[in-house]
Amino acid sequence: MAAAAAAAVGGPQPPQSELPASGLAQDKAATAAHLKAALSRPDNRAGAEELQALLERVLSPERSLAAAAGGEEAAAAGGGGPGAAEEEALEWCKCLLAGGGGYDEFCAAVRAYDPAALCGLVWTANFVAYRCRTCGISPCMSLCAECFHQGDHTGHDFNMFRSQAGGACDCGDSNVMRESGFCKRHQIKSNSNIPCVPKDLLMMSEFVLPRFIFCLIQYLREGYNEPAADVPSEKDLNRVLQLLEPQISFLEDLTKMGGAMRSVLTQVLTNQQNYKDLTSGLGENACAKKSHEKYLIALKSSGLTYPEDKLVCGLQEPSAGSSTLAVQGFVGATGTLGQVDSSDEEDQDGSQGLGKRKRVKLSSSTKDQSIMDVLKHKSFLEELLFWTIKYEFPQKMVTFLLNMLPDQEYKVAFTKTFVQHYAFIMKTLKKSHESDTMSNRIVHISVQLFSNEELARQVTEECQLLDIMVTVLLYMMESCLIKSELQDEENSLHVVVNCGEALLKNNTYWPLVSDFINILSHQSVAKRFLEDHGLLVTWMNFVSFFQGMNLNKRELNEHVEFESQTYYAAFAAELEACAQPMWGLLSHCKVRETQEYTRNVVRYCLEALQDWFDAINFVDEPAPNQVTFHLPLHRYYAMFLSKAVKCQELDLDSVLPDQEMLMKLMIHPLQIQASLAEIHSNMWVRNGLQIKGQAMTYVQSHFCNSMIDPDIYLLQVCASRLDPDYFISSVFERFKVVDLLTMASQHQNTVLDAEHERSMLEGALTFLVILLSLRLHLGMSDDEILRAEMVAQLCMNDRTHSSLLDLIPENPNPKSGIIPGSYSFESVLSAVADFKAPVFEPGGSMQQGMYTPKAEVWDQEFDPVMVILRTVYRRDVQSAMDRYTAFLKQSGKFPGNPWPPYKKRTPLHPSYKGLMRLLHCKTLHIVLFTLLYKILMDHQNLSEHVLCMVLYLIELGLENSPEEESDEEASVGGPERCHDSWFPGSNLVSNMRHFINYVRVRVPETAPEVKRDSPASTSSDSLGSLQSSRRPRVLQREHSGTAQVFSLVAERRKKFQEIINRSSSEANQVVRPKTSSKWSAPGSAPQLTTAILEIKESILSLLIKLHHKLSGKQNSYYPPWLDDIEILIQPEIPKFSHGDGIAAVERILQKAALQSRMNKRIIEEICRKVTPPVPPKKITAAEKKTLDKEERRQKARERQQKLLAEFASRQKSFMETAMDVDSPETDIPMEITTAEPQVSETVYDCVICGQSGPSSEDRPTGLVVLLQASSVLGQCRDSTEPKKLPITEEEQIYPWDTCAAVHDVRLSLLQRYFKDSSCLLAVSIGWEGGVYVQTCGHTLHIDCHKSYMESLRNDQVLQGFSVDKGEFTCPLCRQFANSVLPCYPGSNVENNLWQRPSNKSVQDLIKDVEELQGRPGAFPSETNLSKEMESVMKDIKNTTQKKYRDYSKTPGSPDNDFLFMYSVARTNLELELIHRGGNLCSGGASTAGKRSCLNQLFHVLALHMRLYSIDSEYNPWRKLTRLIEEMNSQLGNEEQPEVPILYHDVTSLLLIQILMMPQPLHKDHFTCIVKVLFTLLYTQALAALSIKCSEEDRSTWKHMGALKKNTCEAEKSYDVLLSFVISELSKGKLYHEEGNQECAMVNPIAWSPESMEKYLQDFCLPFLRITSLLQHHLFGEDLPSCQEEEEFSVLASCLGLLPTFYQTEHPFISASCLDWSVPAFDIISQWCLEINSFTEQHTEQGKALLIQESRWKLPHLLQLPENYNTIFQYYHRKTCSVCTKVPKDPAVCLVCGTFVCLKGLCCKQQSYCECVLHSQNCGAGTGIFLLINASVIIIIRGHRFCLWGSVYLDAHGEEDRDLRRGKPLYICKERYKVLEQQWISHTFDHINKRWGPHYNGL
Repeated sequence: MAAAAAAAVGGPQPPQSELPASGLAQDKAATAAHLKAALSRPDNRAGAEELQALLERVLSPERSLAAAAGGEEAAAAGGGGPGAAEEEALEWCKCLLAGGGGYDEFCAAVRAYDPAALCGLVWTANFVAYRCRTCGISPCMSLCAECFHQGDHTGHDFNMFRSQAGGACDCGDSNVMRESGFCKRHQIKSNSNIPCVPKDLLMMSEFVLPRFIFCLIQYLREGYNEPAADVPSEKDLNRVLQLLEPQISFLEDLTKMGGAMRSVLTQVLTNQQNYKDLTSGLGENACAKKSHEKYLIALKSSGLTYPEDKLVCGLQEPSAGSSTLAVQGFVGATGTLGQVDSSDEEDQDGSQGLGKRKRVKLSSSTKDQSIMDVLKHKSFLEELLFWTIKYEFPQKMVTFLLNMLPDQEYKVAFTKTFVQHYAFIMKTLKKSHESDTMSNRIVHISVQLFSNEELARQVTEECQLLDIMVTVLLYMMESCLIKSELQDEENSLHVVVNCGEALLKNNTYWPLVSDFINILSHQSVAKRFLEDHGLLVTWMNFVSFFQGMNLNKRELNEHVEFESQTYYAAFAAELEACAQPMWGLLSHCKVRETQEYTRNVVRYCLEALQDWFDAINFVDEPAPNQVTFHLPLHRYYAMFLSKAVKCQELDLDSVLPDQEMLMKLMIHPLQIQASLAEIHSNMWVRNGLQIKGQAMTYVQSHFCNSMIDPDIYLLQVCASRLDPDYFISSVFERFKVVDLLTMASQHQNTVLDAEHERSMLEGALTFLVILLSLRLHLGMSDDEILRAEMVAQLCMNDRTHSSLLDLIPENPNPKSGIIPGSYSFESVLSAVADFKAPVFEPGGSMQQGMYTPKAEVWDQEFDPVMVILRTVYRRDVQSAMDRYTAFLKQSGKFPGNPWPPYKKRTPLHPSYKGLMRLLHCKTLHIVLFTLLYKILMDHQNLSEHVLCMVLYLIELGLENSPEEESDEEASVGGPERCHDSWFPGSNLVSNMRHFINYVRVRVPETAPEVKRDSPASTSSDSLGSLQSSRRPRVLQREHSGTAQVFSLVAERRKKFQEIINRSSSEANQVVRPKTSSKWSAPGSAPQLTTAILEIKESILSLLIKLHHKLSGKQNSYYPPWLDDIEILIQPEIPKFSHGDGIAAVERILQKAALQSRMNKRIIEEICRKVTPPVPPKKITAAEKKTLDKEERRQKARERQQKLLAEFASRQKSFMETAMDVDSPETDIPMEITTAEPQVSETVYDCVICGQSGPSSEDRPTGLVVLLQASSVLGQCRDSTEPKKLPITEEEQIYPWDTCAAVHDVRLSLLQRYFKDSSCLLAVSIGWEGGVYVQTCGHTLHIDCHKSYMESLRNDQVLQGFSVDKGEFTCPLCRQFANSVLPCYPGSNVENNLWQRPSNKSVQDLIKDVEELQGRPGAFPSETNLSKEMESVMKDIKNTTQKKYRDYSKTPGSPDNDFLFMYSVARTNLELELIHRGGNLCSGGASTAGKRSCLNQLFHVLALHMRLYSIDSEYNPWRKLTRLIEEMNSQLGNEEQPEVPILYHDVTSLLLIQILMMPQPLHKDHFTCIVKVLFTLLYTQALAALSIKCSEEDRSTWKHMGALKKNTCEAEKSYDVLLSFVISELSKGKLYHEEGNQECAMVNPIAWSPESMEKYLQDFCLPFLRITSLLQHHLFGEDLPSCQEEEEFSVLASCLGLLPTFYQTEHPFISASCLDWSVPAFDIISQWCLEINSFTEQHTEQGKALLIQESRWKLPHLLQLPENYNTIFQYYHRKTCSVCTKVPKDPAVCLVCGTFVCLKGLCCKQQSYCECVLHSQNCGAGTGIFLLINASVIIIIRGHRFCLWGSVYLDAHGEEDRDLRRGKPLYICKERYKVLEQQWISHTFDHINKRWGPHYNGL
């Protein structure tokens, strides 16, 4: 705000003269103090005026705007540009507010008076907050992390969540949450002890702030330019907002000063007088005038009127800028129905087919007009909100407005203002580009206002909140209506929303609907809604916009070109805009007292439905081949009916309409059920996949209880009240299977192709079964429903807790009964399911914790009907049946293939008893009879499923038979009397025994049944609809007078006609011609002729024959009660029965006999009659055919099983040999170099060409290997306890005690004082970035491999690896690899010859070794083998980074390569040792035995190392085996001495010695080298021990040993040797300079001989272990296993250090292994001399180098805390140490604890993001990171990465990736162990399958 102390350009001159800049600060303070004093006087008019003048000048927006708009010139004129001016103004304001004091002190002073007991912290999107359902009153309650952790929520149902739209903390607000959940800070009601605010403290604020806010508003007015296209360009708006950033932040800071300041702000914002004075625009000030005009323009352009000129504007032609909505409103008000002018810019597509829109009946048109179009601003707050909306809710403004909410007075004022602007918000939202962002910001505000019941009620009463909301929603949807094409395309008057419009597609309506749902959750508000008839009418009007939307028309010819994906928008719209408000209203209709509300809703719902039927011209037949899944009016009606009966004890009939309306109501829901069957029968396949998507969404768990459940319930209600024959025939006609229900073996179906008949028939019967057995709304309690749902889901598959929560349809309205995680959910779950804890398969696929049904659930509660109703995929039904079958087999209850079990149902609620009449109507009985007959006769297109459903229906009928018919003596004459018609009565029990003799059928002339003789009395077949509708009606009485022709469709028509005639009002209505003529089959049907079939069966006789057919034996059925009469007297029919069809038939016959004695008699008779074994021919043939078929099938099945089993076992054995990467414990050794003395060379199989043969120079064979750099060894520490992950600022991990760091320090120390080339031979490298070689054990010809790589290169398939980097997968076992290690040709015999001990003396052997090493290794001739060896060596070098290979001071020196090569061998040996657990106690063959490639690796390394010869002068071997005389002369001329031999690393020496020898090595030479080196090692141990002893100990030992020096065993007794070492080293300065501080450090414990022996053994063990491993690999000898305490002696004897005759009775002494090749004392004194000469200068370093820490423990990952929240809370807000920002995706390295930014561009270095960089530095290319915000672990390996999974699981054993559920997570130790194991064994590449390239972007 351009406000310098200088004069405003063109304004009046200020009273003070200008001041130099330096004086300004004091000057401002002084002015402020002066003004404050002036205002404090009682008569403060003068002061007030002076202040006004100052403010006028300081806060004038003119200059700054000029500066902002006019760019540089203006800025130059104004001096300092816009920014400076703004700051200046803010400085003034701060000074004035503080009244001359310091601003910070002022802030602190005001804060002291903060009485706020609310937290009210406002946050924006992505903030991590908490929600506790136990403490919340409103479902939207949320807490900031601080309040949550300070409150006590143990054991509560809470979760952490990432805010989507932003929110505010509710702590302290008892309207929204229970006080028990408040945190410590907000528990105290703190009004009492806060002193009153001194008047003068805030006095200045009251004067300054109104001007400040007015200035802000002027800014907003000025900055808003009405763009041409009515769409503000984002750039302009954002620019203005950026300019205003500091001002709004200033206001925001004021709100944070606490309650005192907030109440001043409230006064300022809501004071109407202030507003009037400042903004009226009437003054002489031109600037103010201009700004007021801009304001009026903005109002107008928004389609809003300022109240004064409302009428004038309204009746003119609408200007282009004004919204059509205004016009529409007026059209409505004046009652004309003209064509609506579509001048609205939002209708981009013009007025496509809007036509004459039905007048929208709004409750009172004038009021709505004002709702939509009039805004009058009376205070700053109102205009601020107006601009906030106009600028599309800038985040800063929203935060400021919300920060004020803790002030109660403000909250009410703001809520009213918000409601007043509601219509304007809707209009802005519709035009917005960023509707998502804007929606989130709107909800951010509204959820804070409307969650509070008290506030919502107040606004509803005072501001007509409900009227406004409903009207605004109605208007919003009106902008996207199209004509409905349902039913009568031409004449339909119904309009529906167009789901393709952005409004629906992008869910733009979401914020408004969500507010509506929110306020309906308050009882007081919902009651007003339900009482207001006008509102209900409007709302039903709104709902009817969705009735019939997204109509699907079945494509019959072409496949649809373009699959529209709008269906999801339609489902979402119905769920959110119709169903959720419905559930909200239902939750308030729970008790008797609310009956009135239900009556209201039902009444207006029926009216709306009647209007809808009229609008679409619906009479009685639905239009063919079209379906809509959206019938919200039907569903409203159904759900309120259900509630009325269930909770409010209303009489159902009092809320039901007449029969005709019921008939209409059932048509569309029934059409949906039939269409589902059609879709599953692939009849809609030409409509594309989306139609399947609709069918699935309709039954999917989030939608089913708002869609399919109410539909089925409505059909149940209709069925219970309509004539059953009418209902049943309607069902079969809708499912188009009427023609199929004929006794004839052939029939003509005009509406269905033959291939669809079977599945449609199954669909129809399944639907009837569901309709008759489902009790969700017919009498089940909520807990029973929950249990049934849960059982159904668990039966399909085992489920995790969260997926179960997701799959159980809960009421979509959060305040209703079943809240996820509520008590009843958990208790039901524990009653029906067992928890299976997460298990680990070694294959790396990690299971989650699962729930699986208890055995008794399978036994008694498995309900196939519920499963069928709830499956989205048909395969789930099969899966449930398979699991059920498996259970029965396992528990031994039933061995075969069972049928779906029959389950007793919950009793029906009395209101719905009529539903059971369906089971007792002739039509159904005829259908059942016909189907049984057809199945028995093997007609086509019938299936076991059909039979199953038929029997299910019969059984249901028997279970629910009407009592009054049981007096059966009355009907004794039945069968004889009624022999001519189908069935005598309607009771199934008596109809079952009724024999039917002849049936007349109409068949095609070609059918076999056409015989010409016809007996006199026949029943006519239930024949297809079309023939009957095409024949003249008269024919229906054809043939003899007695024969009754039965036609389903004719019956149905007749009933409908009767009803229509009965209702007098409709008496004169002409029945419309039947639409069915439209879909007759193309071409005329073939000639049909009537034939008469002889049947002579009853249902009972058919059942008995069916039993024979199913069991495949004649006379298989024998009535059980003939043996045991008890069965009928005390029937024990279980509630639940398992078994197949045979069992079902037996059960039915038993129930039939039970229910009537007649049936019992007849069953016995039939059984006697059937006994003669002469069966009717036709049946036998058919039966034989099916039996053969069955047998063949059975055999085929068995064959298949056998094949599969064989295949599985093969696969298993292959996996065992190939893939035991995963289970190192249970390995079977398969040595590559076998040890039996064979004469032949080793034979290798090539896995590519399949040939076997030796590896030769010309055609070498190679091992498939994976080379990878590894730093695992470097992570060893000397403590067994792993380090903990830091979770506070204090905890830090320092890497100085790791193995890598210690070795690094040692090398650099040596390089400081000794000759470089000698240093590089004294140590090993490769602790970090060492190369590890592993193989899967498969071999291939190297030339085969090359062609294989070539083919991979040309393969276009996207692989998970990079072929250019040489990566591939083993052709046999698909293990990841990247190189081939050539196998050295040579036979095993050679090996064995070399192993025979020769009898040379040690001295000779030593000479041999020296000689062999001296021979230069000429590189073998240029063979293929040598080339390959060279290339693999190159690969090995390139595997690791240069920094891990180059340690020499002179770059490129050969010593470097030499060091690197023997270190590779060292790395692989050390790692193998770690894989064995750090010691060799387990012995046996190597765990990596068959996969070890060390032998081959040694050949390659040895070959290359022999190219470098060590000058014999410098060969350490000489120093070890000879006494050298003239030492000193050497030292003189060298500038740097060589490394003393005692400082050498003995293991490195061993590898150098062995790799320098020609391969293969002679065993004697190996043993010789080991013996010599052991003496050196032992001496080192003694020297180190001597340093560790105290001075006294040393002298004691020195004397003790000296006495025994001359004994014969002196060279093998450690005390003599120790004393000698001490006396030798005492000659130098090694033990000197031990000041007092040193003594304190030295071990105070006295060394006993035992402890010394232990120390010496521990010192030597690592060397012995590595040496034994090496011997095992080079010579193929097995390692002995042993106890830990005898490991030393066992290894020593295995290496040949211990004489074999050595007895182990007396305590073992390590010194006995010594075998000195040179007199011991001489050589020791020679070695000690080197040390002494070094310690002359450097005592400390000399000491440090002698004590080598060689006892490293196994490497571990960091130890993680038990609870994930501790990690999350510390790290998710932690700033990154590199870029000092809080990372968007923080991650932490689990190896070293470094905190990194994942994918953060902030920390990118040379195109490498931080995680990739860290993985190279910390793990040489392998990184293991825990992603803080996702709780998952990500592995980086080289250039690839994979998501590993999570090691934190919730209480139900589930991962929570991305913390979506936000439940508390706990460490899963087993998983973490698996992760660590994979890290140590380097098997990430093999076990994890999903790798992708990361392009250095992580």
